[in-house]
Amino acid sequence: MAKPRSPLVKWLTRRVGHPLEAAFVHGVHRLFRALPVDRASALGGWIGRTVGPWLPGTRTARRNLTHAFPDKPAAEIEAIIRAMWDNLGRTIAEYPHLEEIGRDRTVFVGGEHVDSMRDDGKAGIMVAAHLANWEVQSVASRLRGLKLGLVYRAPNNPYVAKLLIELRGAASDTQIPKGAEGARKLLRELSKGGHVGILYDQKMNDGIPVPFFGRDAMTAPAAAQLAIRLGIPLSLALTERLDGANFRITVLPPLEHPTSGDRIADARIVMERLNRLLEDWVRDRPAQWLWLHRRWPD
Repeated sequence: MAKPRSPLVKWLTRRVGHPLEAAFVHGVHRLFRALPVDRASALGGWIGRTVGPWLPGTRTARRNLTHAFPDKPAAEIEAIIRAMWDNLGRTIAEYPHLEEIGRDRTVFVGGEHVDSMRDDGKAGIMVAAHLANWEVQSVASRLRGLKLGLVYRAPNNPYVAKLLIELRGAASDTQIPKGAEGARKLLRELSKGGHVGILYDQKMNDGIPVPFFGRDAMTAPAAAQLAIRLGIPLSLALTERLDGANFRITVLPPLEHPTSGDRIADARIVMERLNRLLEDWVRDRPAQWLWLHRRWPD
């Protein structure tokens, strides 16, 4: 268990560390905003694949990849890691250009499922994962007429959090922070017929164990629980980087809700289906998933 930080360290972090980090993030944002989207994406990719492999998160990515692909040689694992960092660098650099990317550089496969969710007169849930540039899907959906309230985890740095909220404004007018208040806001949004987007592929300590790459991963079941409880459609959107800052979004048909009457068991079945679909997608495009999460117990 990590030792709690002293009051002095907390004070220095809040008064010195957070402002310095925010100044750096704002400076990087201004740089990428000043560049055309292709140059920004390329620069972000170069920074990511050059610097990323030296960062501590690479150890987590390497451990995850080794467990997920035990038969892959070390050289291939390292190539995936470098390409993953390239994708992450591009994703960060593309934040100021999300509107242009969603409008001009994104194509849909299964767009009729977006249209159906938009037009069926019911609330709905679109789940997605940290694939390619995971922010693009909500922008492209909004431009197609489907507004999604976005569930997000707020960064520890409030100044950086404010910037991200502003940037995500290109995707959604309604942003829902994780936590008790966010859960109430999420339920209100759905209860009034709105639509929400949830990234469901991060570890949730108080979630449920669901198989993912052959090992149980603690998985947030809220999307399935809400869809079953409210009787609303739940679809999975998978984003793929084609080349540079161009994307394809594949939206799958709404998942059928199990009807055993046991909502806990039914929600687990839905989450198992979602994890299987995501695993298949990641196996084909391992460099486009964010392997930096501590997705499984060590």
